[in-house]
Amino acid sequence: MKNRFIVFLPLIAALILSCQGEAGWVDLFNGENLDNWRLMDGTAEFRVEGGVIVGVYRLDTPNTFLATDRDYSDFILEYEAKLDSGLNSGVQIRSLSTPEYEDGRVHGYQVELDASPRAWTAGIYDELRRGWLYNLECNPQAKAAYRPEAWNRFRVEAIGTSIRVWLNDVPAADIVDDMTPSGIIALQVHSINNQKYEGKTVQFRNIRIKTEQLDRERTPPSDAIPQNSYLTNQLTEREKREGWQLLWDGQTTHGWRGARLDHFPERGWTIADGVLAVSRSGGAESEFGGDIVTAEKYRDFELEVDFKFTEGANSGIKYFVDTELNKGQGSAIGCEYQILDDALHPDAQAGTAGNRTLASLYDLIPAQAKLYAPNESHEKRLNNYKWNRAKIVVNGKRVQHFLNGIKQVEYKRGTQMWRTLVTHSKYIVWPNFGELAEGHILLQDHGDLVYFRNIKIKVLGE
Repeated sequence: MKNRFIVFLPLIAALILSCQGEAGWVDLFNGENLDNWRLMDGTAEFRVEGGVIVGVYRLDTPNTFLATDRDYSDFILEYEAKLDSGLNSGVQIRSLSTPEYEDGRVHGYQVELDASPRAWTAGIYDELRRGWLYNLECNPQAKAAYRPEAWNRFRVEAIGTSIRVWLNDVPAADIVDDMTPSGIIALQVHSINNQKYEGKTVQFRNIRIKTEQLDRERTPPSDAIPQNSYLTNQLTEREKREGWQLLWDGQTTHGWRGARLDHFPERGWTIADGVLAVSRSGGAESEFGGDIVTAEKYRDFELEVDFKFTEGANSGIKYFVDTELNKGQGSAIGCEYQILDDALHPDAQAGTAGNRTLASLYDLIPAQAKLYAPNESHEKRLNNYKWNRAKIVVNGKRVQHFLNGIKQVEYKRGTQMWRTLVTHSKYIVWPNFGELAEGHILLQDHGDLVYFRNIKIKVLGE
């Protein structure tokens, strides 16, 4: 008897651990009907077949959501999904429907389900608000993890300001954001405008959630994939570990001065509610408040700046700036990440081959997102008149521009090709343009109203 008891000990221990591991999980779908779910926004059909929720795509209906009848704040959510080829869908989390916003339409975080060649499944999209918060151009392993027209496993951990997603056990997305702490969970049937998708389906099964004792189930922090933070003028703990610093503190002028001053301009720039704004003053270049530059100079770095432009606006972010070069009219001299309303400002049609458009290296190299994200449906993933994120990476001679997570420009300074580009630009009058070892970072006053926040930098090579 004693030996039998010893033999069964491992089995008993395994059963205990199994029960403990499943404790606290709640099925959101009972496998039989859609009790505790409600249809929102559109009229596409959701039905239950063989223990699976099936969403059917129909022409002439807007996005349709099958939503939980209660809100969830902190949770771990697991589900499986299968999507027919060419379609788009997703699962809303912490999402809202309020009468005052878009006439009550569902909006908020969405864990993407993308059966197109773009392959952004398990990225994070902000439905009807800010657009893409985490696309998968930065994460090729997650793009490769998607199984077309087969069942895919998702895990979503939304705890505090952290939202992380796994696709088939591969880390896919990692954001930090405090916009919406609680909301519904909803399954999406996306609108379609092509007859060939009529009647195709998206399917969901094994949908379960855990809302208590999350620390026991939570995946340990990892630096395996990039993290995108949308906190306002704050650094995450990971950013601090990685060496990021705020270039602007969100409240004062500390660390900045006028490009032609030894102090911050007394007019033309305002600070309010964590936003730095250059004032509208007629569109002239650096004639009102003037450009502002960092007190320090920088050599190799990653720079992120969130910006929002108004209709018809022109501005820019410059780097490798020498404030002693231009003593005459106009802006200080340096390489420029162009900020422009391409649709309304005439400069978008000037220059050569679009090299004065948004995110371009101004007057030198046009932004060409299609080179770097060929399957993305828009040339530039832009939030018009809303917040956008510029990123500039300088590593030795190699420089890259990004807009909202998609590369737009890549080049090498100081090469023969670089010097040839310069000779055909407005910068030909400045000897060795763009070849400084280090320089200031500049925000441009071009006489138009433009907003900045979340200005941060990581110095490379330290």
